[in-house]
Amino acid sequence: MLKKGDKKLINAWSFYDWANSVYSLVISTAVFPIYYGVVTESYETVSFLGGNFDPITLYNYALSFSFLIVAFLSPILSGIADYTGNKKKFLKVFCFLGSFSVMSLFFFTGIDTLWIGIVFTILASIGFWGSLVFYNAYLPEVAFPEQQDKVSAKGFMLGYTGSILLLLINLLMIQKPELLGFLDSAMPTRLTFLMVGVWWLGFAQITFKRLPNNVFHKKPEKDYIWKGFKELKIVFKDVINYPSLKIFLISFFLFSVGVQTIVLMAGIFGSKELGLPTSNLIAAILLVQIVAIVGAFIFSRLSSKLGNITTLKITIAIWGLVCFLAFSLDKTQENVAIYFYVLGGFIGLVLGAIQSLSRSTYSKLLPETTDHATYFSFYDVTEKIAIVLGTFVFGALISMTGSMQWSVLFLAIFFLVSFVVLSFVKKTKYVK
Repeated sequence: MLKKGDKKLINAWSFYDWANSVYSLVISTAVFPIYYGVVTESYETVSFLGGNFDPITLYNYALSFSFLIVAFLSPILSGIADYTGNKKKFLKVFCFLGSFSVMSLFFFTGIDTLWIGIVFTILASIGFWGSLVFYNAYLPEVAFPEQQDKVSAKGFMLGYTGSILLLLINLLMIQKPELLGFLDSAMPTRLTFLMVGVWWLGFAQITFKRLPNNVFHKKPEKDYIWKGFKELKIVFKDVINYPSLKIFLISFFLFSVGVQTIVLMAGIFGSKELGLPTSNLIAAILLVQIVAIVGAFIFSRLSSKLGNITTLKITIAIWGLVCFLAFSLDKTQENVAIYFYVLGGFIGLVLGAIQSLSRSTYSKLLPETTDHATYFSFYDVTEKIAIVLGTFVFGALISMTGSMQWSVLFLAIFFLVSFVVLSFVKKTKYVK
């Protein structure tokens, strides 16, 4: 078994980002939402489970439902995983669920098979986000505290690189179907879903081969489910009574409301508010991913000089600037597409940075424990609740003001408050 801090172990752990990030980019952001929109664009309402829904509203409901399922399940399952020492098995289960669900989207061919698109969208999202709980929980077990900023950033950098590579291949297939002899214009897009699932599952095997299982040699008793609940209760009390963790999670919640909402709504903002065509939106998405690689690298090095807290504050301040820049954009402006690219550049610069630093900072703040999955489940739940709140607030403000610009500007308040709250995190040996 490879020892903690070993380069091969760190590389194997980081490679899961390479494996699963294609879901985040291709399925969540770039290809599937556009495909779903094309399939449903001529329908004012669609039928699902006996009810009639606006197609986009139904899609958003599906994602929100998946986040709530993960928020409910992850603390319970992580408590069981920590008690039994079986994080790796849970990671595999969610990976298999996510990857096979993505592959199943291939059979979403039209409005008659809409239920396939919705059901497997939910299951794929549960698989992706559920696996991240157990994947993130391995960070303090594969890397020492002084390594964790760079290791966390390495994972995100690999993830962005792999997802860009596959997206470029997919876009070539979709834009030039005749090169591969496709007569059905939808077939290349549907094949994309198969490729994402195979990529995710296939490259994950590298991680599964080298990640250790039951690091702390736990020997669970028969009533492990009840003991898992007790484990969860103990960790919950620790989180509540451990000031640095509690304050950091509050700050993390606040800036996650802003970050996750901007990431989810950026494409809609560009198309609906600024009237940009799909080609511009895809180009902006690729720009964000490419700059995010550089941003994760730069800020991981910056954290070693300035400390995690100060570096996180810098990223939060830039996210606040993003809100003001988005507010200033208008579809009537000349060269608005170029300004949107500039905005995408700023988002990319701090997207990978704030994600990787948040993960490593939380890991460094954990007390001496064997319950890493349970602790990271609270981190995950915090992010999921932030997504639900952020999208709700964003939508509510759109209905009140009739403009996405005011909604984006309002998100700056979350960044400001999170900046202030983060100042109260007590600095430690590794978090300064």
